[in-house]
Amino acid sequence: MSVLDTRALNRASLARQLLLDRAELPPLDAVAHLCGLQAQEPQEPFVGLWSRLRDFVPATLDGLLTGRQVVRTHLMRRTVHLVTARDTLAWRARHDAMLWQRVLGVYRGELAGVDLDAVASAVRALMADGEPRTMSGIAGALAGRWPVPGRRALGEMAVAALVPMVQLPPRGTWRVKAGVRNTPLAHWLGREPDPPPPPGTDPAGEALVSRYLAAYGPAASADLRAWCGLAGLPAAVAVVRDRLVSFRDERGRELLDLPDAPRPDPDTPAPVRFLPAFDNAVLGYQDRGRIIDDAHRGLSVQGARVVLVDGRVAASWSVCTGSARTGAADVGTVDVSPLRGFSRTERAAVAEEGGRLALFLSDGDSDRVRVAD
Repeated sequence: MSVLDTRALNRASLARQLLLDRAELPPLDAVAHLCGLQAQEPQEPFVGLWSRLRDFVPATLDGLLTGRQVVRTHLMRRTVHLVTARDTLAWRARHDAMLWQRVLGVYRGELAGVDLDAVASAVRALMADGEPRTMSGIAGALAGRWPVPGRRALGEMAVAALVPMVQLPPRGTWRVKAGVRNTPLAHWLGREPDPPPPPGTDPAGEALVSRYLAAYGPAASADLRAWCGLAGLPAAVAVVRDRLVSFRDERGRELLDLPDAPRPDPDTPAPVRFLPAFDNAVLGYQDRGRIIDDAHRGLSVQGARVVLVDGRVAASWSVCTGSARTGAADVGTVDVSPLRGFSRTERAAVAEEGGRLALFLSDGDSDRVRVAD
């Protein structure tokens, strides 16, 4: 079995994540290929797509949201993702048990003894009028019947697990600050999610295996589970295994992949890329060593925006919003904080790409970038 070293895995992941060359894909196709984008921070998917697509225009993604072709919903790992409507309908039932378990894992004490099926029925009845509601509004409406300690437990269970919900625009649209208003997925998309399959079958799980490998492979089963949070996938892997190829990493773990998926030469040049907070390319694995050093792994869960240099996380970045210290003239400047020393060539490449990012974020008003020593 061939061994793929860290650099080979890095270049494969960059290729699958559309980070080696910006792709000429419509944003809808890119969201589908990536199996969704992490979106708990509403503006971050715009940077994620800008870094991956040629000539990306934010208004296009806005149109997909308002046109109900992509939705913001709780899915993988109980995290808010931006997912195509088609994938949401196909995958939601497969995630139901995981969503229940993850909310209960946080609020088991508060929800002890609560009939969750009855709560689900009450939520559906409440939302049947088609009126969008906040999580606190839903919890408040339920609190009289289920006076659990604090209302957040009821609200979280209602919107993240019991009834498939979407977060409505304008939340998640370009440069709009808007609170979360929830409505049932079936109301927004005009039909219920696909029902669970017959016992002993798992078509959604099998599709997830293949789709994950197309966007993240080669990868171990532990990486797949870390990405989606689902149990029971070994059976799905077993069904599709004869359509896959196997490798090993330098630790001896078995890695699975699609036979015809890109695995570039490890010496393929990797351009500088600016990634948003919680980007798929970093969080999509249990073993993130292919793209981030263990010493900096904490950045991936702290919401830091990171810069890839030679394919690896080498800096964090932010945008100056102005303060007494920086002054108004610095507003919109992209600030880069290296995690290691940069060569002159690397520093120039980071500054060039950072300038392009500044232009994107400012609608062409500023190309200012500052790379710290």
